[in-house]
Amino acid sequence: MKILYLECNMGAAGDMLMSALYELLPDKAAFVSTMNSLGLPGVSLSPLSAKTCGIAGTRMEVTVGGEEEESHDMPMAAAEGHIHVHPHGHDHHGHDHCHPEDPHCPGHDHCHEHHHEHDHEHDHEHGHGHHHHHHASPGHIASLIGGLPLPEEVKAHAQAVYDSIAAAEAKAHGCPVEEVHFHEVGALDAVADVVGVCYAMYLLSPDKIVASPVHMGSGFVRCAHGVVPVPAPATAFLLEGVPSYGGEVQGELCTPTGAALVSHFAKEFGPMPVMATRGIGYGVGKKEFDRANCIRAFWGETADNANGEIAELVCNVDDMTPEALSYACARLLEAGALDVYATPGVMKKGRPGHVITVLCDPAREDQLALAVLRETSTNGLRARRWGKYFLTPGHETADTPFGPIRIKTAQGWDISHRKPEFDDVAAAARRAGVPFAQVWEAALTGTKKEESSHE
Repeated sequence: MKILYLECNMGAAGDMLMSALYELLPDKAAFVSTMNSLGLPGVSLSPLSAKTCGIAGTRMEVTVGGEEEESHDMPMAAAEGHIHVHPHGHDHHGHDHCHPEDPHCPGHDHCHEHHHEHDHEHDHEHGHGHHHHHHASPGHIASLIGGLPLPEEVKAHAQAVYDSIAAAEAKAHGCPVEEVHFHEVGALDAVADVVGVCYAMYLLSPDKIVASPVHMGSGFVRCAHGVVPVPAPATAFLLEGVPSYGGEVQGELCTPTGAALVSHFAKEFGPMPVMATRGIGYGVGKKEFDRANCIRAFWGETADNANGEIAELVCNVDDMTPEALSYACARLLEAGALDVYATPGVMKKGRPGHVITVLCDPAREDQLALAVLRETSTNGLRARRWGKYFLTPGHETADTPFGPIRIKTAQGWDISHRKPEFDDVAAAARRAGVPFAQVWEAALTGTKKEESSHE
C-alpha cells in the first residue's frame, strides 16, 4: 500500500504542504510548468532552495503580480497590552497568512452587512505604494477553480477544500456563506496553494494519508480589524475533530488553508505508521524559529505489503426496469463509486431480479450507502470491508504514425500492464482510414513519453 505521512510538528500551511509534496514528485519541472500555465491571473510559482536549522528543502514562492503575501504575528505581551502593537514586519512563516489582504484573516473576510466598500484601495506598507484590490465571492472562486485545465478529480478536491474554508469563515463571522468575501489578491494566493496541493496529491495518488497531530502555535496575529488569538477562529473551526495542540512557539503555525487541506486529505491522525520509506519531502517556511520550520512528507509502503482496503455494498432488487437500473448504476458511479455492476438472480417467490454491487473507498461508504437507497428501489443493503490487491495506475503517451495516443498503465510487484485509450485509438483510426487494430498495435509499440507515474 502506498502511504503518505504528513508530519505537522510546525503546523500546516498551503505553501509548505505544496513544497513538501513537490519534493516527492518524479517530474518536478512538469508540475511547476503546469501550475504556471493554469491562467490564474498574475499568479506565479517558483520553487526555491531553502534551509531551516541546516536541513535542506524547498520553499514554494507564490506571488501575485510579483508580490508575496506577508504575515503579522504578534508577541503575546504586546497583544495583551492593547497599545503600541507592532507587527513583525515582513518576516513570515511561509504560510497563507492573516494579513490585511489575506483571504483567511478573521475580521477581513467579511459579510456584506459590514458595509465595507467592495472596490477600493488600501495603503499597505509593503514599500510598493498603493495596491488596488477587489473582493471575490465563493461563487467567483468556484468559477475560477471550475475553469482550470486540470483533471476533474483535482478540481473537485480543490473546490471541497475551499468550500470548507468559506464555511469556517462564515461561522467565524456569523454570516451566511454566500456573504463571505475574500480579497482578490489573497484569494488567488490561497487558490494557488489549494490547487497545487490537490494536483500534487493527484500525481502521487497515495492509497492512504496519515497526519501527525497539528501544532497550532500560540500568541496572537494582527488582522485589518484587530488582534485575534492563535489559532484564528476559522482555523479553530476547521480543526474540529482533528488532533491538535498549542505550544511555546509564538506565531500562527497552522492557517485556515493548511487546516482545510490536512483535514480534507488525512483520514487518520497519530504517530508515523510502520512503513518502508521511499522518499522524504521538506516544505520549508520563511520564518526562523529555534527549531526546524518545515513540514515533512514521508512517502513509502506499509511494511506488510498490504495493498489496501475496499468497501462493498450489496442489495437485491426485483422491481426495477432495465432502464431504471441502468440509470441508477450510472448515478452511483457519478457519486464516487469505483465500480458498479448488476448480476441477474432469482429473488423471493421466484421473481427474477438483480444483485447490485457497489465498490467504493471505505471513507465514502456512508455516502455511497445513502446513494444506493436513494437511486434504487431497495429498502436496505449489506456493507462489508475487504482487503484488496491492485496495480498502481498511471498514464503515458505513445508516439505513433497516427499521432499521440494516451496509454493507461498499471504497475506493482514487478508486474506491468499497458492499455491504449479506446477513444484515442478510435479517433486516430477514423482520421487515417485504417483498421482499429493497426492503430492499437502501433500504440503498444510506440515510443513512450511519461506524463505521470506512481512509483
